[in-house]
Amino acid sequence: MQQTRQHILEILRERGEATVDELVRALHARIQHQITGVTVRHHLDILRSEELVTEPKVRRSGAPGRPQYVYALTEKGRAQFPNNYHHLMQHLLQQLKARLEASQVNVILEGVADQMVAEAGLSEAALSGVPMSARLDHVVSYLNAHGYQASWESTPEGYILRTRNCPYHHLTAEHHELCAMDMRLISGLLGVVPRNLGRIAEADDSCAYLIPVLQQATHG
Repeated sequence: MQQTRQHILEILRERGEATVDELVRALHARIQHQITGVTVRHHLDILRSEELVTEPKVRRSGAPGRPQYVYALTEKGRAQFPNNYHHLMQHLLQQLKARLEASQVNVILEGVADQMVAEAGLSEAALSGVPMSARLDHVVSYLNAHGYQASWESTPEGYILRTRNCPYHHLTAEHHELCAMDMRLISGLLGVVPRNLGRIAEADDSCAYLIPVLQQATHG
């Protein structure tokens, strides 16, 4: 593959998502010479035609101004970076479930989710008084850095958070506990317990979480 396009894939893999301007800066840091946004868009068009990069999506932000469009890796794009994580996690879960009661396995996975929330720095104290839209911006940024392809939107019923990629979707058919772990993660990151509207594991196009208006008023 052409070297600049390979760098773009690597940057998207590391960041989860990026705008053209962010890719320009990251490429300049890597290749140590100027590259224009026009050139980056040309490479992105090629990568999109090869189904390695997603169509541009609006990055939600509470700040006024022009919308920012972000790009991310597709499943095919992520497959350009083979790893053994899925196999390792599959074996770990199988061993845990073979040796422990279901409730004990759930406690361990809840602990994993809680640890990720702590890593994100979005504690209950940190979230106190923060508007839900600002929380969602932080949550989307964190989730995208971990491969979830997240976004949010406002509806009359409340805010909807969507994740269009499950980092371990190959495992959820056998290990439904991972969906519960994600719900705990999302709840911890938001500071509220949302209502589940859909799951990739159940053939929906995204995992969707609704934060109703009542919870916005109570916690936002």
